[in-house]
Amino acid sequence: MKEARILITGASGCVGQYTCNWLLKNTEAKLLLWIRDPKKLSSINHDDQRVKLLVGDIRNPEVFSNEIANATHVIHTATAWGGVERATQVNVIAVKKLLSLLKPNTLQRFIYFSTASILDKDLNPLPEALRYGTEYIQTKAKCLQDLENHPLSNKIIAVFPTLVFGGQFDSSGMFPSSYLTQGLKEATKWLWLARWFKGLSKFHFIHAEDIAFVCGQLLISELKPRSSKAVNKIPKFVLGQPSLSIDQAINALLKWKTMNRYISLPLWGWIIECLVTILPIKITQWDRFSIKQRHFVHDPITNPKDFGGTSYAQSINEILLYSGLPKGKKSYKQVIYPKK
Repeated sequence: MKEARILITGASGCVGQYTCNWLLKNTEAKLLLWIRDPKKLSSINHDDQRVKLLVGDIRNPEVFSNEIANATHVIHTATAWGGVERATQVNVIAVKKLLSLLKPNTLQRFIYFSTASILDKDLNPLPEALRYGTEYIQTKAKCLQDLENHPLSNKIIAVFPTLVFGGQFDSSGMFPSSYLTQGLKEATKWLWLARWFKGLSKFHFIHAEDIAFVCGQLLISELKPRSSKAVNKIPKFVLGQPSLSIDQAINALLKWKTMNRYISLPLWGWIIECLVTILPIKITQWDRFSIKQRHFVHDPITNPKDFGGTSYAQSINEILLYSGLPKGKKSYKQVIYPKK
């Protein structure tokens, strides 16, 4: 990939920076890093001769039309939430504009980042994502629909990360922290309550370092991960480690913080409804659908193992270790020796 010119949108984000670093270490490609604030690009040497910063808003791609037209590969991680108008402009309209500025004869691959939340267990689009989803979920589902019928669909690869961890829990590392990693400290504050219940739901997670590895392989490797049962025009890859239950995750956190586990009650649907009523929690229609669905598992999933690699973080313990979350202090029973 010596002559490759890889355009990476959202390059200053958690996944974006891990991916940029992987490409700098493992390829000879030139990187076009599209960012809004250069100060947030903390892990990249801005003076690297292989790096060119494109400072601007993803909603105005015309500013960089020359750079976009000459890109041989694109990794589109930029996204938005927190408002219907902004989410639509960034997650749907901006993607169409970006694709329209690419040269079909120059472009080799376009890796589009979505979210596993909009897919069912067989990697088919969930109708409920468009019906009940938040503005983020709905716009991601709408964009996927559009991409399936786009003239460049034969060059698009869609990746769907599951729960993403990365960086340090206190944002002190060289990489930005993902929202889930930032939330680990807050999550431990609820362990006193969580240890009384047994969460039966299952889910996948993945570290941003492993996402970077997979993206790199999708660009440079001819290896093909297992195919899914999904009916689609563009390849879909859900990025995650083998599923585990919420109960297993709670046990790992309790052990990490050296807290005891008591007799736990199965967290049935009616109990969740009671907790939602009692605790200061606001839920949406999408939240209620998710509670009813319970399990968030997919088959197949993709991680470094599918490309002959080794995962950076395959277990929750490794996630906690790399996050820098402090361990609980071990409690020792006082031993009183008899007087001589």
